[in-house]
Amino acid sequence: MNSTTSPYAPLKNDTFLRACLRQATDYTPIWMMRQAGRFLPEYRATRAKAGSFMGLAMNTDYATEVTLQPTERFPIDAAILFSDILTVPDAMGLGLSFALGEGPKFASPLRDEAAVAKLEVPDMNKLRYVFDAVTSIRKALNGRIPLIGFSGSPWTLACYMVEGAGSDDYQLVKTMLYSRPDLMHRILQINADSVAQYLNAQIEAGAQAVMIFDSWGGVLADGAFQEFSLAYTRRVLGQLHKEYNGARIPSIVFTKGGGLWLDEMEQLDCNVLGVDWTVNLTKARAIVGGSKALQGNLDPNVLFAQPAQIEAEVVKVLNAFGTPHRGADTGPTHIFNLGHGISQHTPVEHVAALVQAVHSHSRQMRDAC
Repeated sequence: MNSTTSPYAPLKNDTFLRACLRQATDYTPIWMMRQAGRFLPEYRATRAKAGSFMGLAMNTDYATEVTLQPTERFPIDAAILFSDILTVPDAMGLGLSFALGEGPKFASPLRDEAAVAKLEVPDMNKLRYVFDAVTSIRKALNGRIPLIGFSGSPWTLACYMVEGAGSDDYQLVKTMLYSRPDLMHRILQINADSVAQYLNAQIEAGAQAVMIFDSWGGVLADGAFQEFSLAYTRRVLGQLHKEYNGARIPSIVFTKGGGLWLDEMEQLDCNVLGVDWTVNLTKARAIVGGSKALQGNLDPNVLFAQPAQIEAEVVKVLNAFGTPHRGADTGPTHIFNLGHGISQHTPVEHVAALVQAVHSHSRQMRDAC
């Protein structure tokens, strides 16, 4: 956005957005999945005030506060909206709740043909609290760093919607997939169109990039992944704003366990592919670096080691990606992240060591070019 059309302050640090668009940067930008969360004592204090997870997510002031908490503690290069991937199925009437110490649960999971037949794209006004939070956070950031909006992927949402909660074996959702693929395709079509509307509304509210979390894509068999996950992620991407108010809006797709299919994911109409810690970044760059930025992929458990070991592992990840892109043209770029969300038990000072190591070593790599 330029300052003449935007109600927001000009962006001071665009390193993350430049890397998303495969433009050269002075250092490798970093943010962390689940960076606004339970590993921060200030988050736990705000969560206690809110009374519940959804009380936190649905209150504009609280959602703004916890989104900004990690940005005030660490010099990270992007903020990500504090919300949950299951807000969309909750707006569909499935009845989302979070019991203390347990994961999410749906009161009305999709278990039969009648339940699936009733499913429809929700009224986006039911998600107004998310869009209000996006606008509030964008204003509060005051141009320091960009804001990322997000959603779960159609397949990942379907897993929760059919199982009714998290799952170890995905028996219920896979039973439907194999025995009634027609029902599964109906759920996924509605999910894809809902996610596209939801992400576009976040962009219109102020999100400067959007991310699709395909957290459970990797539990699918080869063939099933392409039909039931990848195809519907593609359907979402095809409907997204690529530009808004004169600014390009990068899109990121992260499939946990998706390293097997990078060559097919390279064909997606997105800007960035996130990879988990099982992926070799050298090989990933060779496969997708000609068209996509890469995001990842430090094992989150590295952060339980001492700072010297954390720094050594950071160097390995940066070196695995290889020589940073330089010059005026676009080329292979890297956004440093974890290979999945940060653990709630992570020592705060170890995260500070991580961010320092990424910024320091990535600058040294560019100086050596």
